[in-house]
Amino acid sequence: MPIKVSTKDTTALGDSELAAMADLAEENQSGFDLGFLSKQQEDWVLVTYAQSDDKIVGYSFYTLERIGGTPAILLGILSIRSGEDCSKILKSIMADQFRKAVLAFPDEDVLIGCRLVSQYGYEILDSLEDVVPRPGYKPTGEERAWARRLAKRFGAEHRLDDRSFLLSGEGHAEGHIEFSDPSLNGKHASFDHLFEPINHEKYDSLCAFGWILAEDLASAARPEEED
Repeated sequence: MPIKVSTKDTTALGDSELAAMADLAEENQSGFDLGFLSKQQEDWVLVTYAQSDDKIVGYSFYTLERIGGTPAILLGILSIRSGEDCSKILKSIMADQFRKAVLAFPDEDVLIGCRLVSQYGYEILDSLEDVVPRPGYKPTGEERAWARRLAKRFGAEHRLDDRSFLLSGEGHAEGHIEFSDPSLNGKHASFDHLFEPINHEKYDSLCAFGWILAEDLASAARPEEED
């Protein structure tokens, strides 16, 4: 089935849409229940969601903002249904967010920041430049400073280990990337060790980011053609 993607202000979401998103999150066991999602409407400005056969199959709450003058897409939460088309759904959602970023930040490099709970989340950062953290790389002082800035924006300023980029959880859902695609066949397996310290019961996550260059942003904003 073709995937239809829409973006609107989070405050414009209706009760039925929020309920459908909560149902999807329950299937994924992400902890994004209806009460949690209602609060996210206050914390994030935009929501992009994907529909297939009029059913919500993925969504992301996020903002386009400047952090110290630097353009950024900050992903508060993202949840994608499991299945053979989950990577396609993810790419469709990200393409629409990049389309919005082209309009908001023309001719500028843009930082993409998120919280990951498994190696599959690195699919979001796959085509970006200077991704941190990454295997075999020691982050610079400036990159560690960026992690602290993002942690502050995520409301976890004092719970970041700026060497491992681990964000300690508090035992309840706070927002992260909920995405898993075993069909990637170990594409991001080299990142597995970065998640070894994570306690999923505490809702720990990994603060990760990368850059999309201005010259790549426009092409990234075009979704893949349907087969």
